Amino acid sequence: MKITYWSDFACPYCYIGNTRLKRSIKDLNIEDEVEFDIHAFELDQNAPKDVETTTVERFAVKYGLSIEDAKKEVDNISKLSVEDGIDFKYASTLYTNTRDAHRLMKLAQSKNDFKLVERLSTLLFDAYFTKNLKLADRNVLLNIGCEAGLEKTDVEEVLDSTLFNKEVERDEEIALTSGIHAVPFYLLDGKYSVPGALSYNDFKTVLIQIISENKVNEDNEVDNCEDGICRI
Repeated sequence: MKITYWSDFACPYCYIGNTRLKRSIKDLNIEDEVEFDIHAFELDQNAPKDVETTTVERFAVKYGLSIEDAKKEVDNISKLSVEDGIDFKYASTLYTNTRDAHRLMKLAQSKNDFKLVERLSTLLFDAYFTKNLKLADRNVLLNIGCEAGLEKTDVEEVLDSTLFNKEVERDEEIALTSGIHAVPFYLLDGKYSVPGALSYNDFKTVLIQIISENKVNEDNEVDNCEDGICRI
């Protein structure tokens, strides 16, 4: 089963959604049958390299809320993560540009190592939402990349250049031409489009449906093939 998804490391629902999806995959014992295809999506391509506003202030401006109401909304999002075991500190996140984080992910993907990609993804989300680090900071990304298992020289080469810029931009172009304007966005096995972070139970239901449909298709293929001939 192939799961393609677009996300940003500064997106709270991306972290929550990915955690729920992976939990449902683990509980269904299909981890070895799932292939993830991660695509970049910057919520704000023009976000600054340095922190200029607080998360609550940004929320207030973006949604036309008072500071008090914006804080309540931010706190409510943080509470959503509790049941998923994430130590969310959304209100104190340091909002900066995420392009370099996405380029680092492209480096990891180029190694064709699924576990490496998963480690890096988790570390980047955790750095932003739990440790409240600046994802535009070179040293932060260098440390995260090395902790994930990337070679230091490879990480430095990416961070000190424009490598993988085109790959990130290509992901975003595909998203826009496909009508994807918000994240997270999941495409499950090429059959089900899922915009947003479903609940754990809803993700599990969709996965069970896909597994069931694939089993039926496999059985039909077996039934239609005999004596060296496969019939339509």
